[in-house]
Amino acid sequence: MFTPRPFLDSDMPRLQETVAEWIATAGRDAYDHVGELPHRVYDNLRGHPSVGDLVHVWEHEDDGRLGGVTICLRFGAAFDVFCAPELRGTDTERAMLTFAADTTTRHMAQDEAYVLTDLFETDTTRARLLNGLGFTRFRVWDDVNTRDLTDLPPVVVPDGFAVRPATLDDAEALAEARNASFGSDWTGAAYRDGMMTRPGYDPAREIVAEAPDGRIGAYTVFWTDRLNGLGHFEPVGTHEAFRRLGLAQAVMTESMRRMAELGLRRVTVNHDAENLPAAKLYGSLGFTVECRTLGYRRAKGQDSTSR
Repeated sequence: MFTPRPFLDSDMPRLQETVAEWIATAGRDAYDHVGELPHRVYDNLRGHPSVGDLVHVWEHEDDGRLGGVTICLRFGAAFDVFCAPELRGTDTERAMLTFAADTTTRHMAQDEAYVLTDLFETDTTRARLLNGLGFTRFRVWDDVNTRDLTDLPPVVVPDGFAVRPATLDDAEALAEARNASFGSDWTGAAYRDGMMTRPGYDPAREIVAEAPDGRIGAYTVFWTDRLNGLGHFEPVGTHEAFRRLGLAQAVMTESMRRMAELGLRRVTVNHDAENLPAAKLYGSLGFTVECRTLGYRRAKGQDSTSR
C-alpha cells in the first residue's frame, strides 16, 4: 500500500532520478521534464509557510519504494500528480488524484471557483480517472515545443551585453529581472535562499544576459535529464526595460549550446497556448509544437465521489 508523507528537501534528487526512470520506461505521456519538479516546488509554491503541507511523497509502507508525488496549490488552484508507470490507471493513482484535489481545495482562497489540473493530450488513462472524479476538460493549457540539439543557431549578443552563467551574487539582480518580466515579488534573499540554493538547482544552469549597467536583461534556467538525453527550459524571461533586443534568443541559444556539450539530444519548452509572443520566440529558434496539454477543472464545492 502506498501512503503520502510530507516532502523534504532531501527527497528532490531521488524524485528527479526516479521520474527520469519512469520516463525511460513509459515515455512522456504522463510526465513532464524532471526539471519541472524543483521549479514547481520551489518557484511556484514560494512564500508558502510549509511546503510539506502541499507537496507529498507517496511511498510503499513495506519497502519504501516511490510510487508518486503530488504537488498542490500551484497558481493558487492547480495540482500535479506524477505516478509510477505500474500504478497508472489503478485505485492508487485515483487515490493520489483525490488527495491532491482535496488538499488543493482545502488551501484555496475563497474567491477561487475551480480546482485545476492538466494532462498531456495523449494521456487517456489520466483523462478517464479525472472524468470519474468529476473533472471536465475546459481548455488547451500549454503547447509543448521541442527541437533537436543539432544545427544550432549562433549566439548573437548585442553590443555591451554579456551572456554568462549566474552565480549566487546575482540573486538581487535576478530577483529584479524576474519581477520586471513576470510581475512577481521576489527579493534577492528570497531568490537565493528559496531557489538558488535548493536541491536540483545549479546556478551554472541559469544563463543570463547582463546589461552594460549590471542589470540582468534576460535569463533562463535550463534543466537536464541525462538518462533520457533531454533538456528543458523553465522559465524564460526578459526584463521589461530590455525587450526586443534579442536577449531571450541569446540566453536560450547559449543554453542549447551548453546542453549539446553535455551530450543531450533534444530540448523542450512549454508555454501557455494563448501566449502568441512566446510561440513566436520559440518558433524563431527552431522549436515546433510536439503536443499539447489539456486543462481540466472541477467546481470547488464538488467532491471526488462525483461521476
